Amino acid sequence: MYAVVATGGKQYRVTEGQQLRVERLGETGSEVELRPVLLVDGDTVLSTPDQLSGASVTARIIDEVKGRKINGFTYKNKTNQRRRYGHRQTLATIEITKISGS
Repeated sequence: MYAVVATGGKQYRVTEGQQLRVERLGETGSEVELRPVLLVDGDTVLSTPDQLSGASVTARIIDEVKGRKINGFTYKNKTNQRRRYGHRQTLATIEITKISGS
């Protein structure tokens, strides 16, 4: 059984027991419910909004890490205006504990 969920502006295909990194969701060790669920595929495929109204995916937050560094640079020509910046996104490592289709 697998499900497709949306979190952090991205969509992920998840199965029970799978670990993945998503954008920060909460405290380490807490349980979170991933919503919206876009698709559940098991014995039958649930894909319409009426079928998915009761579907849920539960995950446990294992760890928080920082992603890779992104270096940025902006400038405006002919004015000697330049700016460098860096960014590291905080990511949560989660483990999918339960997928319920109803």
